[in-house]
Amino acid sequence: MSECQQLVELRLAAIRLDIHPDANLAIARGHRGIERKQSLQIDRAFELRRDRSNVDAARGASMRRNENKPTAALLVATEQTAGSALYGMFDVLSAAGNIWQELVRERGARFFDVRIVATTREAFTCGNGIPVQPHCSIEDDPDAEIVILPELWLGPDESIRGRYPALIEWVRLRYERGSAIYSACSGTVMLAETGLLNGCSATSHWGYADLFKREYPQVDFRPEPNLVFADRAGRIVTAGGTTSWHDLALHIIARYASPGEALRIAKVYLLKWHGEGQLPFTPLVKRTLHADSVVRRCENWLAEHYRESNAIAKVVRIAGIPERTLKRRFKDATGHSLMERVQNLRIEAAKRSLETSDEAVDEISVAVGYEDASFFRRLFKRTTGLSPSEYRRMFKPISSARSVRKSAHASLSATAS
Repeated sequence: MSECQQLVELRLAAIRLDIHPDANLAIARGHRGIERKQSLQIDRAFELRRDRSNVDAARGASMRRNENKPTAALLVATEQTAGSALYGMFDVLSAAGNIWQELVRERGARFFDVRIVATTREAFTCGNGIPVQPHCSIEDDPDAEIVILPELWLGPDESIRGRYPALIEWVRLRYERGSAIYSACSGTVMLAETGLLNGCSATSHWGYADLFKREYPQVDFRPEPNLVFADRAGRIVTAGGTTSWHDLALHIIARYASPGEALRIAKVYLLKWHGEGQLPFTPLVKRTLHADSVVRRCENWLAEHYRESNAIAKVVRIAGIPERTLKRRFKDATGHSLMERVQNLRIEAAKRSLETSDEAVDEISVAVGYEDASFFRRLFKRTTGLSPSEYRRMFKPISSARSVRKSAHASLSATAS
């Protein structure tokens, strides 16, 4: 079994354990040495599962399964909601208990009663003009054990402060009445607006790191994991970027239906558990808005000369100011040190080579500025969460998709002739 497969199996083991918060937090840090800790994490997860004191939600889910009563789930929709996440979650949860069973000709069941809730019962369009017909309004005060805040179309420099006051208050009220609150991607921004995440850990798309720092400094924002529990009871769970709603759906199904049903849904829908987290998807170099012209000049020079062995010494001379002053101003303006910027530029260049070429890892190491290939491998793993070979296996097939299509077309043409 490959290392990648082992990671997937470990995450699926977490699903089977109902993904206890502490176990999940350990698993989410898998890029920090998971090879040495796999068996310890699984053992610890079993121990935590046995010793958990707050089991009200799990006990209630078990009772509902025994009674064959579907779990009520409300999906929150607004004009900013991403239709793919809204209807994807609706479809997957509604299919739990019946789609696999239909495919294998077994008797099925309905595990979830899913409805869309909005500020009005009137039909409207959400992101990209996708029509939404709510089943109920927050004014109806619908009851549900689960409330889900899907992804929003929201720019990293935007704010939703004061945009949905009645909806925010309703989510807060649902939590006070015992509902579990889940959010996916930028839905976590709406959840943060309720104040329920203050003093808690949370995740969202990696692109919102600056937004959380600016708008919600009380939230411990963690851009690396795919899922983060805000509390030990698991009543507030946040998911990472965009398709991390897949992970959230699998967790919800495992918790309120059964771990086995979560595995069956994953197989039917070809859902991948993003156990590697968000680090492999996160760009290491982003343009930062600032007014320091000296720092901007240094950034532009480094973007062209990062491969050079003495890049930092040269950029200090180009800046024309004392080295300590430049390092302080660079950090203040960009959030990264000069050394971090050089390393990030090199790793980004290596990522592009791994995505698009068959060049050996040692050759890529030299090409981006590292003579010591072993150091390069360690740095790459630390910054992306994957080894260079794992990264290539994950992303090269995507860049090769067009050539695969051409090859398939050529084969069909040859067969026809």
